[in-house]
Amino acid sequence: MTVESEGDLKSLMRIGQIVGETVRIMAEALRPGITTKELDEIGAAYLKKHHARSAPILTYKYPGYTCISINDEAAHGVPGSRVVKAGDLVNIDVSAELDGYFADTGASFPVPPITPEAEFLCDCTQMALDAALDVVSDGQRMNVIGRAVESIASKAGLHIIRDLGGHGIGRGLHETPRNVPNYYTNRAKERLVDGMVMTIEPFLTYGSGRIFTAKDGWTLKTSDGQLAAQYEHTIVITKGKPILVTAV
Repeated sequence: MTVESEGDLKSLMRIGQIVGETVRIMAEALRPGITTKELDEIGAAYLKKHHARSAPILTYKYPGYTCISINDEAAHGVPGSRVVKAGDLVNIDVSAELDGYFADTGASFPVPPITPEAEFLCDCTQMALDAALDVVSDGQRMNVIGRAVESIASKAGLHIIRDLGGHGIGRGLHETPRNVPNYYTNRAKERLVDGMVMTIEPFLTYGSGRIFTAKDGWTLKTSDGQLAAQYEHTIVITKGKPILVTAV
């Protein structure tokens, strides 16, 4: 969607703050011994408290309120009986709807003791998101995002999971543009426009970057079993720095 009024922006910011706080609260509860279902229930309770509806359930009948992906699970990990262990790398991705507006955010959290491998991957993926946020503005082509992410990944010796990227959002969970590539391509020539609402979410890994769908039909895993990390914000494009809808 494109923000057309102050009401649009206020509504987006409201749901953006809710999903951002949901990730924060779930991350605070993250510890060895907790199951991903228990963690999901914490997120579900916070969404319910604020009258927000889980976007994956609403849009896709997803079997969980939030997505919780561990280690080689790149995205869409289904909450269940899996127990979080010391040293795991846990991604929490929350998207929700309130009063017809959607927002989406996520982050990766290493569980202590934090391995140097997980710390480096997370630091670089966060840097990739920050680099992309630094270059987006009205009039720029969409492929500046991929160029920024690719620059960080290349310097770090990491690979981009090319099958996963950002997307338009606002009145639905996934809107046009349907894909915001995290790598440079001439095909992503669309101009960014003041008021455009979208997510930016780089996915980086030590491995090849190839993924496959697990037997549950939802979870996306790296083909070589390597760690994956993701950081994501919903943003509004402006003539200057973007508005970070989901920052808390």
